[in-house]
Amino acid sequence: MPSGLAVTLDTVIVAVTADSPRVLTVDTPSGSALPSGPLDTNNHPTLERGMRDWVQRSTGLTLGYVEQLYTFGDRHRGEAEPSLRRLGITYLALMGERSPPAGEAHWRDIYAFLPWEDWRQRRPDIITEELVPSLQNWAQNHPQRSERIALHFGLDGMPWDTERCLDRYELLWEADLVSEAQHHPHPLPQHTSGLSMARDYRRILATALGRMRGKIRYRPVIFEMLPDPFTLSQLQKVVEALAGKRLHIQNFRRLVEHAGLVEATGVHTHTGRGRPAALFRFRREVFRERPQPGVSYRGAWYSD
Repeated sequence: MPSGLAVTLDTVIVAVTADSPRVLTVDTPSGSALPSGPLDTNNHPTLERGMRDWVQRSTGLTLGYVEQLYTFGDRHRGEAEPSLRRLGITYLALMGERSPPAGEAHWRDIYAFLPWEDWRQRRPDIITEELVPSLQNWAQNHPQRSERIALHFGLDGMPWDTERCLDRYELLWEADLVSEAQHHPHPLPQHTSGLSMARDYRRILATALGRMRGKIRYRPVIFEMLPDPFTLSQLQKVVEALAGKRLHIQNFRRLVEHAGLVEATGVHTHTGRGRPAALFRFRREVFRERPQPGVSYRGAWYSD
C-alpha cells in the first residue's frame, strides 16, 4: 500500500510553428517528459503560480495563457517509487513558439507522439495497416470492445470524432498497443505507434489535444498562438494543425467572417509570391457580443 503522497505540477505547453502542432518536452533518464516539478507548499502561494515558477526554472520560458487541464492520480504513475502515490495537477498553456535556453527542453511535433490523430493529408496508414487489425484481434469475442473500436476510430460508418483523443489513446493502452502499457500477462506484439513518453505523459498529451480541439470551437484561444497581426491563411493553418483536419479555404473564411472574430488592419503583407495578403487582428469586442466566441471549424473541413 502507498505510504506517502507526492503532488506534482505538470504542464502541457503547446505552440504551432511551420504548420506543426508542437509540445515542449524535457529530457529525463526515463525519456521525454512534460515540464514538471513538485508543489512547494511553503513557497507556492497558489497552484498556478507554482506551475509557472517550475516552467520558468526548467525551461526559461514565461507563460501567458494557461488553464487547469486535469488531475491525474492513477496508482501506476509512481512505478519507480511503489510506496509513493503521485498526484499530478496538470495545466495547459498556449503560446507562440519561442526558443528555450540551451538545455534539456525541446519543442517536439505532437503527432510524433500521437500519429493516428493527424488526418490533414488522408486517413493515417497506421490506423488501417497496424492499429485496427491489432485492435480487432484483441476484441475477438468481446462485442463491447468492438463497439468502442468502431466508435473511437471511425469504423463501420461511424464518423471520426477529432475530440476523442484520450479515448483512442486509452483504448490502445488497454490493448497493449503503446509502449507505455505492457500491463497484460501476455502482451500483444508491439507496433511503432508513435514516440513514447515517460510515465503517463503521453496520456496527458492526448487529454490536452482533445481539450484544445474542443475548446477552439467555443473560446478564442487559437489567437494565443498567432502573431499580431496575422493573415487568414496563418489562422487556417493553426486551426488545421490542432484539429488534424484539412479545411476548405472559402468555407473556412466564410465561417470566420460570419463569426466576427477578426477585423482587417488595412495593411497587407508581401510573401514574395502571389497577391499581397491582408493582415487581421482578433476583435476583443466579441467577448461582449456573445458568450462563446470560438472558431467553429467543423463546417469547413473536407470530407474524408
